[in-house]
Amino acid sequence: MAKIPLLFCFFLSSFALVDFSTAAPKKFVGVYEIKKGDFSVNITNWGATVISVILPDSKGHLADIALGFDSVIPYINDTTYFGAIVGRVANRIAGARFKLNGKEYKLVANDGKNMLHGGHRGFSKVIWSVKEQKAGKFPYITFTYRSFDGEQGFPGNLAVAVTYKITGDYELSVTMTAKALNKPTPVNLAQHTYWNLAGHNSGDILSNTLQLFASHYTPVDSGLIPTGKILSVEQTPYDFLRPYKIGSRIDKLPTGYDINYVLDVSHPDHHGMKKTAMVKDNKSGRSMELWSNQPGVQFYTGNFLKDVVGKGGYVYGPHDGLCLETQGFPDSVNHPNFPSQIVNPGKVYRHDMLFKFSF
Repeated sequence: MAKIPLLFCFFLSSFALVDFSTAAPKKFVGVYEIKKGDFSVNITNWGATVISVILPDSKGHLADIALGFDSVIPYINDTTYFGAIVGRVANRIAGARFKLNGKEYKLVANDGKNMLHGGHRGFSKVIWSVKEQKAGKFPYITFTYRSFDGEQGFPGNLAVAVTYKITGDYELSVTMTAKALNKPTPVNLAQHTYWNLAGHNSGDILSNTLQLFASHYTPVDSGLIPTGKILSVEQTPYDFLRPYKIGSRIDKLPTGYDINYVLDVSHPDHHGMKKTAMVKDNKSGRSMELWSNQPGVQFYTGNFLKDVVGKGGYVYGPHDGLCLETQGFPDSVNHPNFPSQIVNPGKVYRHDMLFKFSF
C-alpha cells in the first residue's frame, strides 16, 4: 500500500491521527498548519512539536529546514526531542532531585541518575489541547496543557500554554507561558527544533556560520551537568562572538557542541527580547536570526544523532542539525548563583522567542 504523502496530511488541519486516551473525553493527536504565502509551519499537539518549517532559498526553491519524521507515530517513542516543547524543566537536573523551601523533591531519572527534559513523560510526551487556531495576516495556533501536582516528581499544578505565530514575512514567534496554581515549582521550558537551513536532508551543518551574542558559558562535567562556574568564552572553541563556521573548531571538543551560553544583555532589545544568535548557510543563502528574553541558550550540534530514519527515509547522523534552545541555566535548582527558575503560585513564567528568516 502506498504511503499518503506527508504534505497531504499537513493540509488536513485537525485530522485525528491517533487516539491515545483511555478515558472520556477523548483526546486526539492531529497535525496543524499555520501559513503565510510560501512560508508554512506544521505542528502536532503531541508535545506541541514543530514537524516542519518550509520556506524558499535565495533562488526561490522551497525546502523543509526542520529535522523530523513523516508522521506523528515516530514522535511517540522518539528520544531526539525533534521539534518538541520540553519541560517542566528543560535540560538536566543533577541526581534527579532538588530542594525547595527546605523540602527535597525526588524526580524521575531518565538520563542515567539525572533527569533530562522533564523525565520519561515530560511535556514532549503528552497530548496538548488546541485552544485556538486562526488564519489571516498573522496566523497562529495555541496549545495548552495542565500538569498535575507530582507529575514526574515536580510539585504543584501548572497551567502551560505555547503559541506559534507567523508575525511577519518569514518570521515565527514562539511564546511559552506557565502559571503555578498552588505550589512553588521550577519551570524552564525550551523549544527543541533541530535546524538545517540547507534543508533537513542536506547533510551536516558544519559549514554553517554561527554568531552567538554570549561572552560567557556554563562549563559542565562528564555527565553534562554544570559545575556552577561561569567562564569566559575567550580563547576557547566556545567563542562565537564573531561569526565562525561551526565545524572550524569542533574537533577540539569530545563529540561536538552541547553547552549553555550566558547571553549578553548589552544588545538592543526587541519588544523585551535580546539578540541571541545568527546562523547563515551559504549553500542555500538562508539565514536565521534568533531573539529571546531568556538568560541562556543551549547550543547543540546533534552529536547523539545516529541512524535516525527521518522524513522521506533520510537517515540523520551526527551534526545533521543544530539546536538553539533559549532557556534558564541548566540545573539552576541546584545552583543558587544561577538565575532562579522558581515560579510561585499566582505568578506567570513567560518565555519569548522570535525566529527571523531571510535568503
